[in-house]
Amino acid sequence: MTTREIGVVMNGVTGRMGYNQHLVRSILAIRAQGGVTLSDGSRVVPEPILVGRSEHKLRVIADRHGLTRWTTDLDTALSDPKAPIYFDAQATQVRGKAVLSAIAAGKHIYCEKPVADTFTGAMELARAARDAGVKNGVVMDKVYLPGLRKLRRLVDGGFFGRILSIRGEFGYWVFEGDWQPAQRPSWNYRVQDGGGITLDMFCHWNYVLEEIAGRVEAVYARAVTHIPRRWDEEGNPYDATADDASYAIFELTGGVIAQINSSWCVRVHRDELVEFQVDGTEGSAVAGLRECRIQHRGGTPKAVWNPDLPVTERFRDQWQPVPNNAEFDNGFKAEWEEFLRHCLDDAPFKYDFLAAARGVQLAELGLKSSNEGRRIVVPEVAL
Repeated sequence: MTTREIGVVMNGVTGRMGYNQHLVRSILAIRAQGGVTLSDGSRVVPEPILVGRSEHKLRVIADRHGLTRWTTDLDTALSDPKAPIYFDAQATQVRGKAVLSAIAAGKHIYCEKPVADTFTGAMELARAARDAGVKNGVVMDKVYLPGLRKLRRLVDGGFFGRILSIRGEFGYWVFEGDWQPAQRPSWNYRVQDGGGITLDMFCHWNYVLEEIAGRVEAVYARAVTHIPRRWDEEGNPYDATADDASYAIFELTGGVIAQINSSWCVRVHRDELVEFQVDGTEGSAVAGLRECRIQHRGGTPKAVWNPDLPVTERFRDQWQPVPNNAEFDNGFKAEWEEFLRHCLDDAPFKYDFLAAARGVQLAELGLKSSNEGRRIVVPEVAL
């Protein structure tokens, strides 16, 4: 069995997601396990080439992990013929130019979402990748989480019968930054810097809903800025111009109705930071990041509304946990392995730039719905 190294240009690894999820828990973890096995039995080990704006930060990260290849010059990294893959985890607004440069250099492209901050920009990248003949993919990590994988297993097994509705709750309280530091970067709350929870999360909800029940055909949303003033990383106050909460109804193929609340201004009273309840004619399920619980039609208690008597049983105790039945790896790492096999072994990979563009389209139309106060039909997207 042969083993070979390939270079992976990684831009934006000094940021939280780029460093934690993609460099440490994905690429370095794949290296530690000896690489990825291809269909011919050979193994490929990714060699990261770190790219960023801060020489100091890159050097610190490289020294910490024993890496030798890093640069502040993207063109230099893209000129390496032994590095066929480019990864981008920069801020959304600066991603497009770098991705186009990587496409021009003939690299296969994998990047964080949103792939762009406008639908037009997302389609431009999708068409450029198609015309150049390079493989492309976008991080769609939620469907790789154990809870969502269990939910997908239920869908594939016909557990729900006909799916009727989906209810989603996502979010947590992000501190304003004055008396406690905020858990999210300040640019998230400035629309001029590409911030906003609608743009961020609707790109997720689009592929999650597609995975569970089908294409989003219409949207009605209300995006708001609940907290108009926050404090940045240096303790300076600033005006929060981006939406920090978004409440939406999505109409899916086949008449399924989905309702999802997304908020950075909500205190958590649920088992996980995100939960989806799927109700069908034959059964229901509630899935979070890791757990999934079900209630089948035959085991559904007969609830009776009587406000004059106290509740005698906890409703959550009436649900049955779905077993793991498999070992679930880190979702980001699992998707990285799929993309590497896609690039090097021509294995299938469905989360391409066109799929990402559908998410950006949904976010854009969600904001339009909020601004105009009306239901918006979501057109089908094609290259």
